[in-house]
Amino acid sequence: MLKVGIVDTTFSRVDMGMIAQEVLTRELPNVRIVRYTVPGIKDVPVAAKKLIEEEGCDGVITLAWVGKTVTDKISYGVASMSLQLVQLLTNKHVLDVTVHEDESENPDELAKIAKDRAAKHAKNLAVLLLKGGEGLQKFAGKGLRQGSSDVGMIE
Repeated sequence: MLKVGIVDTTFSRVDMGMIAQEVLTRELPNVRIVRYTVPGIKDVPVAAKKLIEEEGCDGVITLAWVGKTVTDKISYGVASMSLQLVQLLTNKHVLDVTVHEDESENPDELAKIAKDRAAKHAKNLAVLLLKGGEGLQKFAGKGLRQGSSDVGMIE
């Protein structure tokens, strides 16, 4: 049985953790989900590491919301680099899924971006855990995006 971790934040304006949980449950037969909710983006890396090391998760999806300020952007950069370190230290996939508050001024559009991004990345994690690195090969170079329209291939 696969065990998958979901890290989300109370700062997020959409419950992306629930969306990811629904997708992972649908995509992975007999999956066990362990969800860990933290206050904000700076708390996400340690939560991901704890889910892997203490809970034995096979992979983790992190879902967070980044504010508009320069301080928010710096905090995200540090958190994102820390998630890369968690992956290297644990040899497990940690998918960093974030919505940036300045992606749209429209709250409905932000919600749409968050839902799409969470669902597509959860499916990506399911494929990685079931099939490894070769599972996504058929999509390589296709210009696929999470959270907005695909940009397509250049050929």
